[in-house]
Amino acid sequence: MKSEKFFKDACEIYASQGVDVEAALTKAAAVEVGIHAWQGDDVMGFESDSFSLTGGCQVTGNYPGRARSADELREDLDFTLDLLPGEHHIGLQGHQVDKMIPGVDRDGFTIENFSRWLDWAKEKKLHMDIAPAFYGHEKLVHNLSLSHPDRAISKFWIDHGIACRRIGEVFGKELGSPCVCNFWAPDGYKDTPADRYSARKRLMDALDECFEEPISEEYERDAVEAKLFGIGCESCTVGSHEFYLLYGATRGKMLCFDSGHFHPTEVISDKLSAYFCMMDEVLLHVSRGVRWDSDHVLTLNDELLAIARECAAYDYLDKIHVSLDYFDASINRTAAWVIGTRNFRKALLIALLEPRSAAAAEKQFDYTGRLAAQEAAKSLPWGAVWNEFLARCDMPDDFQVMSSIREYEKRVLVHR
Repeated sequence: MKSEKFFKDACEIYASQGVDVEAALTKAAAVEVGIHAWQGDDVMGFESDSFSLTGGCQVTGNYPGRARSADELREDLDFTLDLLPGEHHIGLQGHQVDKMIPGVDRDGFTIENFSRWLDWAKEKKLHMDIAPAFYGHEKLVHNLSLSHPDRAISKFWIDHGIACRRIGEVFGKELGSPCVCNFWAPDGYKDTPADRYSARKRLMDALDECFEEPISEEYERDAVEAKLFGIGCESCTVGSHEFYLLYGATRGKMLCFDSGHFHPTEVISDKLSAYFCMMDEVLLHVSRGVRWDSDHVLTLNDELLAIARECAAYDYLDKIHVSLDYFDASINRTAAWVIGTRNFRKALLIALLEPRSAAAAEKQFDYTGRLAAQEAAKSLPWGAVWNEFLARCDMPDDFQVMSSIREYEKRVLVHR
């Protein structure tokens, strides 16, 4: 009864500021958030029992319960989705296969390698995204994949990209929603290169080959993702922000902004309004970088609130594909999904509950009033609305949810 009273009081307070709580709840629930499957298997994939750490992704920690097969990963996702309010879809990496076919490597993957993912998604009424995995393979040579000067190596990766687009097309056709196929490659140099231009030209040409085959946007959408730097490519990343921003603009491809892929003082929340002045669609990989691209679990920090506000304030929600991208093997992986995904949905709800008084003051050049309104909004009772959202979805609140996660850990995860 107390929670019902808190919610009723919150509705009255928001109504006094011109905010329709029910409309905000409806919008917050309808936004489809992409759950990144690679949190569950530490970005290792299921091609074999061994994983080659050849560059691109490095996950730290050895918490018990990592998914060792696609079946175990789906089991963990089933459990996790039952604790997440709102609409969701699932994003895969190109090596998270159901099965390997003898003699077929990544360059020859087809929907057959992902057939049970497709069946599962149909049963759960979920949409699917996919991303080529240009890492963790013996053909990532000298930390170069698509931009490698050896044609045999670059062609292998080009064919993998083509294969993932075709798989995405099937996902889109069969599941009734376009599959976003996101291209990110770890290519780069540990020390200062003598020739950056040639590597970037090779990457551009390779991407053009990957995208040469026309696929209807009704079924599959292409995105390209930049990176600042990473382990093994501290001095130069071939696919920089400037490279992909121009590539996307000139090729008509969607840009992916990853919130961990920029300088520590550079934020993507500031970039979205500039991007949408000239582009119509964007993919967000919402992460939490700590000093560099460390992909920590989302917390309700200032940048997450700012990203959600930018999504909501200008009515961009129909132009944005929201996906999460972090991986932490030092904590319970299902908890990482639940905490991070709830935090994004929470930030979005806070944004949708924001009164318009600050914007109104700004239009009058009343910057004092704008500041006062922005600060006043921080103390509004959004927590009561969030708890009502969870209650309507018949889900435990944030204080109670760990008991369900601990029970699943004891019953399933510790036995792996």
